[in-house]
Amino acid sequence: MIKARTLYLFCSAAPPVFEVASVIEEAQARGWDVCLGLTPSAARWLEPSLDGLAVLTGHPVRSAYKRPGDPDVWPPADAILFAPATFNTVNSWALGLTGAFVVGVAAEGLGKGLPIVAMPCANAAYVRHPQFDRSVETLRAAGVTVLYGEGGYVPDPPGRDWPERFPWAVALDAVDAAHAAREAG
Repeated sequence: MIKARTLYLFCSAAPPVFEVASVIEEAQARGWDVCLGLTPSAARWLEPSLDGLAVLTGHPVRSAYKRPGDPDVWPPADAILFAPATFNTVNSWALGLTGAFVVGVAAEGLGKGLPIVAMPCANAAYVRHPQFDRSVETLRAAGVTVLYGEGGYVPDPPGRDWPERFPWAVALDAVDAAHAAREAG
């Protein structure tokens, strides 16, 4: 029997999050069992769709830590994709600030050696802040494949939210490649 590959798909509150259902379907078509985790803001944005997304994935959508002693409701991850990852998420993750459930799980995933891919989504004004480049480099140095700049996400000017241009296929391709590389060992 072939073990299902489990992908933790984590999303921050940025316009591409509204495309998450089609991204889940594409990941499932690639053979992934998808568990969807959201930042609290992303969960508020998608609130009307949360029940449908849980049905689509077959798992509860999570945006908060479980209480001590509560059972895990997701299978263990084989890979993590964090996209869209906002300015706040990228900086929090790189600095080890794990107040958000998905940031905490992604930080723990580094220690577990999981293949992790991140695609930031922040406008050109935010990414001019000096911490952003340091955070991207910190995550890359920790082994995260950060798809930012050429070949990944290129920031839009402030006020321009074009989620249809978010390169989801590039992110899914990178997850497939990172997982395959780990399996080839």
